[in-house]
Amino acid sequence: MRTITLNNGVEMPQIGYGVFQVSPDEAERCVADALSVGYRMVDTAQAYQNEEGVGRAIQKSGIKREDLFVVDKIWFSQYAGDSATKSIEDSLRKLGTDYIDLMLLHQPYGDRYNAYRDLEEALKVGKVRAIGVSNFYSDHLIDLSNFMEVIPAVNQVETHMFFQQQEARQYMDELGVKHMSWGPLAEGKNNFFSNEVMKSIGENHRKSVAQVALRYLLQRDVIVIPKSVRKERMAENFDVFDFELSSEEMSVLAQLDTHEPVIIPSHHSAEVTKMFMGWSKPIER
Repeated sequence: MRTITLNNGVEMPQIGYGVFQVSPDEAERCVADALSVGYRMVDTAQAYQNEEGVGRAIQKSGIKREDLFVVDKIWFSQYAGDSATKSIEDSLRKLGTDYIDLMLLHQPYGDRYNAYRDLEEALKVGKVRAIGVSNFYSDHLIDLSNFMEVIPAVNQVETHMFFQQQEARQYMDELGVKHMSWGPLAEGKNNFFSNEVMKSIGENHRKSVAQVALRYLLQRDVIVIPKSVRKERMAENFDVFDFELSSEEMSVLAQLDTHEPVIIPSHHSAEVTKMFMGWSKPIER
């Protein structure tokens, strides 16, 4: 398993299994399948409402806890006061674990400075091994890093062939923040799986479009968490370490970047912000 070393020395797998939009009822089965395929990182979130299913799968897997890497995220309705600290304790309980390997702030809204200080405290006492953020644009990331004691280890943002985050990546690299992709297959949007450029390159390597897309990100040192509820697709997405894209192929694929988000519009958009505010009710914990 290829790993990425975070800015505090913690190593995390470069590929993991994401459970966004996996129902609570399916989570245990899906995570169990992913672990059986070979995944050793699972990415969940409080807002996904499936932490308990993830936890059950981990506990039943027979895999040593230290051989697994669990990523979780705090929803922004839990940022104020001591809510973030309480929500971490609740996530630990639901996951059935004594620690979370990487805990992120899920969105750049609400009292993110207060919540991040709670993450720093959780890091100090060993409740989490690394901390970071998700969906933070470069200005959010630079601002937070300037006022906090601990630089985020990771920024998890929409990243795929059509939105490669090349400019944002420059600032992550300057700060020592690792780039983590959600939606690495663009949720199939923009006819992703029938793209002729990726299909042609895939034929050169006897690989699928999905495998080419994931390999491209891996070669750019991006952490990826592809999601599927089908075991055969999980295995396909994991089978990306036995080939390498040439520098010419990497250059061709770089040209597919539209420099615009495809799955969710900009978090700087007023309409997107209004949408998230509509989801800001406290999560049932």
